[in-house]
Formats: sequence, structure tokens, C-alpha cells
Amino acid sequence: MSQPSQQPRPRLDARGAVDLSALVRPTTPPPGSPGGLDAPAAYVRDVDQATFADVVQSSTQHPVVVALWAPWSEVSQQVVADLAALAQEDGGRWLLARIDAEANPQVAAAFQAQSVPTVVAVLGGQPVPLFQGAYPREQVRAVVDQLLAAAEANGITGRVNAAPAAEPEPEPALPPLHQAAYDAIERDDLPAARAAYEQALRENPRDAMARAGLAQVGLMERTAGADLRAVREAAAARPDDVDAQLAVADLDVFGGAVEDGFVRLVDLVRRTTGEDRERVRVRLVDLFEVLGADDPRVVAARRALAAALY
Repeated sequence: MSQPSQQPRPRLDARGAVDLSALVRPTTPPPGSPGGLDAPAAYVRDVDQATFADVVQSSTQHPVVVALWAPWSEVSQQVVADLAALAQEDGGRWLLARIDAEANPQVAAAFQAQSVPTVVAVLGGQPVPLFQGAYPREQVRAVVDQLLAAAEANGITGRVNAAPAAEPEPEPALPPLHQAAYDAIERDDLPAARAAYEQALRENPRDAMARAGLAQVGLMERTAGADLRAVREAAAARPDDVDAQLAVADLDVFGGAVEDGFVRLVDLVRRTTGEDRERVRVRLVDLFEVLGADDPRVVAARRALAAALY
């Protein structure tokens, strides 16, 4: 007999709250951290708008290959990784400049990048389009070799000064109660995690990290061991059952279908009154804490909730 489909435990993030990574807006992980690019190497630099002009100037001495990538694009990350390996192989004959296109839209616009990855060379201050999209490493090698031949023909044969390897910054220590909550979740002790976050809030009611952690632990508690099929069937069969709708909205948000969960509860606010409406409103506000006030899905849902209430 098959086992009920259940929600897996999410991992933790470095701040001590639950890392519900499917819920959070894509951000650029620091180089060398999980989910990010490899740390910069001798002939690989991370470039932004502030340092872009210096990189262009250096192209009068040696070729520069600019790779525009994005944290949500695995293809672009693979292309950047292949280019980084080739830059190291070539020992300073050219520099790889990695640019997060989303974090540096003006630089991306300067290269007329319509998608990621976009790879452009700079020789003597002049851009030379190379390729866009997925490219096998052997083809990337051929493109780089052609670039080096063109650079030599134009007398651009300098070498890149190897940068010293950067020491990774240690993660900041968590406050003791946050560390206690983190450790409790690691050992699957959600009551202890809740107690630690509640104590942190008693000591500092403005502790936003503890508030978010508490909301995330609450979501984990409510979805722990849930039979996904049974919960969804109950919600479909009883559209006006507040408990059934709250349960499936939790699963929606926990599983990454954030907008679906928010829309479901906002609609339920419109159809309920009195204590039932207040329960739904409180649950929505709690789920907003899970994602954070700046998440655009939260901003949109708060506006919809206000319209539904007033």
C-alpha cells in the first residue's frame, strides 16, 4: 500500500529561520556559497556598474570576455563556469568578467543583452558579440581561441594580473536564541524551535528575524505529515469550510504556489464574516511574515486583502 504524500522538511537558512527557498524571490547567492557561482579565481572577476569602466579600460591591455548571467538561469551559470575554467587554463591571456544582468540592468542594456547568458568580448574598448544561450564547452573553447587570435592580430597581448584568492567571509554568528531555534529544527524539534523564537520576541518585540522564524515554524507545524491528496480533496469538496481552506492554503504556500494560496484566502475573506473572517485574515498575515513584507506577492496580496475587508 502506498504511503500518503507528505511535505518534506525544508532546510534552514543562515539566519536561523527556515529556508523555504521555493517561496522567496530569486536573489544572487554570494560567490562560493551554495546556489551561487564559484568564488572568483585568478583570472575571473565579478563586475558591477561601478567597476565596469575599469574592466573596459583593461581591454586595451588584454582581451576581456564579459558573461552576463542571472541567478535563476542554470544555463547561464553553466556557461559562466565553463568560461571560468577556460580562463584558468589560459593562464591570464584574457579576463572573464561575470556580470549579474538583473542586478546591473544598465550594463546589460549597454551590451543590448536580450537574454542570459549573453557573452561579449571587449577588445581595445570595443565590444565584440560572441554568443547567446547554451553553448557546449568545446564550442566555447573555439570561440575563445578565435578571440585570442584576433587580439594578437591587433597587438593586444598583455597578461591579466592574477588576483589573490579571496578569503571567504565567515558567516555571522546567530544570536543565542536564534541558534537554539536553528538547532531544534535541525533535530526536528519544532516545539523547542517555537519556544526559542517566542523567547526572542519577548526579549525584543522588534526582532524581525524571530518573527519570521516563528511564522515559518508555524507553517511547518501545520503542514507536518499532511496527506496532500486528502487535504486537497477536502478543500475541493467543502469550499466554504474555513478549516479545509486554511489547510490547503498552507500547503499551497509551503509548496511554492504562493499566489494560489493567497488568492484562495483573500476570496475566503470576501465570503466570510465575523470570527471566521478574522481567522482567515490572521492566517494571511501570518503567511505574509513567512515571505517577508518586501516580497511582491505579499505586497499584491496585502492590497487585495485590504480591498476585500473594506
